[in-house]
Amino acid sequence: MTDSGSKGSAGTGAGADHHDREPGPAAHDDASLFGPDSRFHTFFHDPRWALAVVRATVLEAAHPQVGAALIDNSTFVAHPWRRLRNTVVSLQRMFGPDDDVRRREAARLNRLHARLKGADAHHRPYDAMDPEVRAWVVATLFESSVTMCRLSGQPLEQKVMERLYAEFRSYLAALDGDADHLPSTLQEFWPYYDRVVEERLENTEAMRVILYRLFDHLPAPPLLNGLPTMWAAGRAVAGPVIGVITVASLPEPFRRRAGLPETPGAQTLMQSAYLAAGLARFLPDGWIQPEGIIKLLALSPGDDDPRARTISALSDRMKRAGALVRLLMPLVPEPDPGGGTGTRSAEEFFAAVLDQTGDGYVDWPDLAAMAREVAGRLDLDEPDETRLYDAFAGWWRELQAALDTDGDGRVSAREYAEAVPSLAGPALIRVAEVLFDVTDTDGDQRVDADEYRALFRRGFRRDTAGTGVPYTRPAFVRDFLSFMSGRERSSPYDPLFSDA
Repeated sequence: MTDSGSKGSAGTGAGADHHDREPGPAAHDDASLFGPDSRFHTFFHDPRWALAVVRATVLEAAHPQVGAALIDNSTFVAHPWRRLRNTVVSLQRMFGPDDDVRRREAARLNRLHARLKGADAHHRPYDAMDPEVRAWVVATLFESSVTMCRLSGQPLEQKVMERLYAEFRSYLAALDGDADHLPSTLQEFWPYYDRVVEERLENTEAMRVILYRLFDHLPAPPLLNGLPTMWAAGRAVAGPVIGVITVASLPEPFRRRAGLPETPGAQTLMQSAYLAAGLARFLPDGWIQPEGIIKLLALSPGDDDPRARTISALSDRMKRAGALVRLLMPLVPEPDPGGGTGTRSAEEFFAAVLDQTGDGYVDWPDLAAMAREVAGRLDLDEPDETRLYDAFAGWWRELQAALDTDGDGRVSAREYAEAVPSLAGPALIRVAEVLFDVTDTDGDQRVDADEYRALFRRGFRRDTAGTGVPYTRPAFVRDFLSFMSGRERSSPYDPLFSDA
């Protein structure tokens, strides 16, 4: 049985048996550390890296500061597919060849992280800008990339590892201005990594959510949103398997200390999964491009993308197959969060739109997540981003004053439903006005097709039928307020905040 501890995954010993046949250069300049010639670019398009990223995310969440920030602020439970897409886009920008794009993305990430501060359940402070914490996040990505190669039978040669390590240190430097919180050499990295694993990592709530709740309750992506029964059947099998594989791949000292159970045969299953993922590299390139796969999953039958027509036909056939599955293996059907038209109950609206973090309450992190999603889609500069956050902050103060009847600083689903509020107050109107302003990039007081697609990721004419062309400020604001206050299902606004 292969040990999956950090020292075993390093493969740095002089006598290690290396099988990777793609040696890295002995020297490299800063420019070569990014772009299509980087080692990261190869890994990013490697199917095995999906398993590596899940593992890295678990190790990140096991750090008490990262875990607390995830629980308090992240949308990864309620909106995992959206979070995945945003992460992919960010990594592409950071590791791409364009220095200006990289600097812009780094500035955006720094502004985002500067807003994530608080304290965990044990009253220990966390700060997403803490350099040591950010270094650990980068360290988990590097170490998990090395581990994925070893577990799939292709451990990296020393020079390749050194090259990859230099790339990740450069990534950290692009964020923080330097990479001093990661050791300067690969040889110094492994003792650092083992020390953090042994002394800092904990069995955090965020880690448990990822391992035992996230995949078991993973909502369907938009592409499969109309097939809840078939999605539930596949998830019921895949969820526990992913959890078992991930736990088996974690460093053994941490598994023991955290009390994580290891299922019999888990090591064999884990190595088989990595080997199978490695074989997927031989598929045609277009089949395994992560951005292409994510875009495909985000499509819905009503989208104006040319592929949507094919998806509509497939969806009809899959629904018929789903009916057969229900006859053979009855499952409790799940609600379709985006289907249908008209209004929905206050409880449905609360869960689908307002509770962005999925914790059963609405507070500032939920509305901040809405602002963050809009700012990311539109790639806003600092002034517009600040205006948007300020508008959402004003709306939160308005909601809190009107609905927080027990004074606990948050709004529960019960408080929201009992109040039956009309949310179209001055602060929400301000949100709508600012949202229009930041979408209308050319300032002509109308949202054209390109501006509309940047925000909604959907075709202009199809989604704005009946609102007038182009989309004017009054129509934009009216539709937004109608959606937020009347809880009406809306083809553009509903997916903006409720898509998984």
